[in-house]
Amino acid sequence: MPSGGPVRPVIALNALALRPQGSGVQTYVRQMLIHLPAACPEVQFRAVVQEDASALVPEGIEAVTRPNSSRLRRAFDGMRSLGSADIVHGLDVDVPLRPGAPVVTTVHDLSVFDVPWTFDALRARGERWLVRRSLAKADRVVAVSEFTAERIHSLFGRTSVVIPEAARPGMVPSDEAEIAQIRERYGLPAAFVLYVGNIEPRKGVAGLAGACRSAGLNLVVAGRSVGASPPSGAQHLGYVPDHDLPALYGAASIFAYPSHYEGFGLPPLEAMACGAPVVVSRIPPLEEVVGGAGCLVEPGDEAKWASALAEISADAARRTEMSRAGLVRSGEFSWVRTARSTAEVYTELRPLSQDGPGSQ
Repeated sequence: MPSGGPVRPVIALNALALRPQGSGVQTYVRQMLIHLPAACPEVQFRAVVQEDASALVPEGIEAVTRPNSSRLRRAFDGMRSLGSADIVHGLDVDVPLRPGAPVVTTVHDLSVFDVPWTFDALRARGERWLVRRSLAKADRVVAVSEFTAERIHSLFGRTSVVIPEAARPGMVPSDEAEIAQIRERYGLPAAFVLYVGNIEPRKGVAGLAGACRSAGLNLVVAGRSVGASPPSGAQHLGYVPDHDLPALYGAASIFAYPSHYEGFGLPPLEAMACGAPVVVSRIPPLEEVVGGAGCLVEPGDEAKWASALAEISADAARRTEMSRAGLVRSGEFSWVRTARSTAEVYTELRPLSQDGPGSQ
């Protein structure tokens, strides 16, 4: 910066959760890094990231790298100072022990409190401590859904600003040629039910596989195994690169998301944005996401899932109607709007026209 020029306010972002290949939380972190500078053009952003994610930090944001780490080591790294700043924002709960500035924290879910059986005991205890500590230090709390905000208030008495996520910009309907290429690349059946996401106990993928077997439908699963094995009888694609997902969603007859617990529900939103008819569990955060555009089924009820999937699979007109409704619904969410709403949280804490970190 030229000597004698105006000193821009600094917002330090804890982005240690960002990974080169990630899921919902990582998508949130990446999109915030992309969209926040335009929402706050008067601000200099600094993002603390792990070394192997530094290439994901957009130009214009100062990247501070730390060694790659996981779990306990990452938690300790998250407690380190982010440097002098006007505002500190933990994009995934983590905030410094001594932030030295007003603190914003984003809470994606409270699964370690609500469904602790889905984690190993040591991890659950550690993450519960991190959440408690973050909420105790935060001047403002951002929740990604009304459901998560309600759980934060119920368990901790804290009021949150609800700022939902959105489908990534590249998640749009594919043309027939792109879908045909994806079918050939992955050896997909002519008709199938698709699940995208981690394969872990709370996601209900084993029950979905049972429902598909009962309904005589092919099931294709895309995602990593995290504490659970790929279900028997399903075609498991493993991790699918982001650039292949729109056509994969477009190739599916139905996108199914049978999760027992979520903080938001990004995969169904992105599936709708790509034109897939969506069937999800009847749980509050997924109801928030799909609105009236998707089919809601009681979580864990294989018979009801089998019936719903069979009926929709056999009804082309209904699938077309669901696809159109999903496109409209997904358009109601926007990362630009998410970033602007987050900028409003910043300005409530401290006017962003100040001259440099620590100005009064």
